[in-house]
Amino acid sequence: MDFIDTYSIKARLFPSILAIAPVLVLCLLSATWVDPGIPEVVATMAVMVLFFAAANLARKLGRAKEAKIFADSGGRPFNPELTRSDSTLPAEQKNRYREFIALQLGVSAPTEADERLNIDKTRDFYNQAYTFLRESTRDQEKFNLLFNENISYGYHRNLLGLKAVGIALNLASLCIGAALIWLQPPFVEISTGKFIALCCLSALHLLYFSLAVNERAVLDASKTYARQLVLSTEVLMKSN
Repeated sequence: MDFIDTYSIKARLFPSILAIAPVLVLCLLSATWVDPGIPEVVATMAVMVLFFAAANLARKLGRAKEAKIFADSGGRPFNPELTRSDSTLPAEQKNRYREFIALQLGVSAPTEADERLNIDKTRDFYNQAYTFLRESTRDQEKFNLLFNENISYGYHRNLLGLKAVGIALNLASLCIGAALIWLQPPFVEISTGKFIALCCLSALHLLYFSLAVNERAVLDASKTYARQLVLSTEVLMKSN
């Protein structure tokens, strides 16, 4: 029960529910819920266990996918939102943020010349700046917008980690459904109409995982989170 919190529910449990949705639909369609018996009880318990297992798997595979994305791009991405070369925020706003963060860190903010000529010093300052911002914005209520963007990033990352699992379960549920229609075992009740419904839902599920779950969605969510993290400086400045 260690994951019953807002982040874990939305960023881990929700992706896992999406990944195992075909199995869940198959269980719902093939069980006799009017007069439930042992098969229905077993199916319900199996689905609950799948929820917990998939939530933990989502976190593990999500982090592995994140590491792979970073490795493919040469390491953890450098956030440019505070640099002079980036146009995400107005220059004057970035100047105020840089000076405030530099004061909190007890160092000098890089000059325009530093950003052009002293790359290592500049990168070191901005890495420290983002670490400072992350550590200073952990209050979920005070930085609610940032917290929601962090959830969005976790959701997309973990869902991408579960992509192969979701597609595999989709295809497996269709094969099992077809086998149940063919064999008509006494412990399940699935009709051709229910199987067609399963096929339609599986098609939508497969379409979503194939087209919408990708690295681009993860990177976009990461960029949105980074922008909101920088904007949180405004709140920190008012607090001081």
